[in-house]
Amino acid sequence: MNFMTEIGKLNTLSVVKELDFGIYLDGQQLGEILMPRRYVPAGTKPGDKLEVFIYLDSEDRFIATTEKPFAMVGDFALLDVVGVNSIGAFLDWGLPKDLLVPFREQKQKLEVGKSYVVYVYLDVETNRIVASAKPEKFLDRSPANFEEGEEVDLLILSKTDLGYKAMINKTYTGVLYKNEVFESLEKGQQLKGYIRKIRPDGKVDLILHKPGYEKVDDISKQILDKLKEKSGFIALNDKSSAESIYEMFRVSKKTYKKAIGALYRERVITIEDAGIRLN
Repeated sequence: MNFMTEIGKLNTLSVVKELDFGIYLDGQQLGEILMPRRYVPAGTKPGDKLEVFIYLDSEDRFIATTEKPFAMVGDFALLDVVGVNSIGAFLDWGLPKDLLVPFREQKQKLEVGKSYVVYVYLDVETNRIVASAKPEKFLDRSPANFEEGEEVDLLILSKTDLGYKAMINKTYTGVLYKNEVFESLEKGQQLKGYIRKIRPDGKVDLILHKPGYEKVDDISKQILDKLKEKSGFIALNDKSSAESIYEMFRVSKKTYKKAIGALYRERVITIEDAGIRLN
């Protein structure tokens, strides 16, 4: 099987020759690729294989580096703007040459010192790695095929009037409603979440904890563990604030009340004015 060297991604390439200023690697269809001396691991010799990242330098030459950028082609990431000129904005992505966001890929003009969620992609006409500050246009347009209750990876895109808009598994977007989020979420933050509901119009509602009774069973065990840890008493009952409950168990007040109600009916705990006690 013939593997092709991918620009903007990690590749394992063989060292072809060594010179004073660096080494050359077999870049397959891209030809021999220079790795400047400052990136070459000590003791490297012809025939060795190295894992390298490939990109174009400021003179449009293919360069290999052992340094890894904050994001590669195909990734979504939160990156800082470090410069703006007549062709676009430039992002710090962890390499000497900053990453360009052309003006056509900006919803509004990006500002130096601010951070934006972007999608990194390869401009096939120029072989240049660039970024877009319109990440939604790179998501899947087909109907979402998630199962309700399914665990997913989330990337927070923005805060809205409803709550938070989040990317789901790098393919779709959904909404976390503010009345169900008990912590401050930041743009670009990555975390686990769950599919709460797929709406008839295809839009996706999200939640940060397992929905339904599966979560109740889960939190019941946590409550019992915490009671044992705290000598059989916790100062949280069904009248405690949602914030206090979330701070200890990372669940909504509704879920906590269901869990302690089930434990009470099973005579495992008693519910007192000041909290709950293990029987």
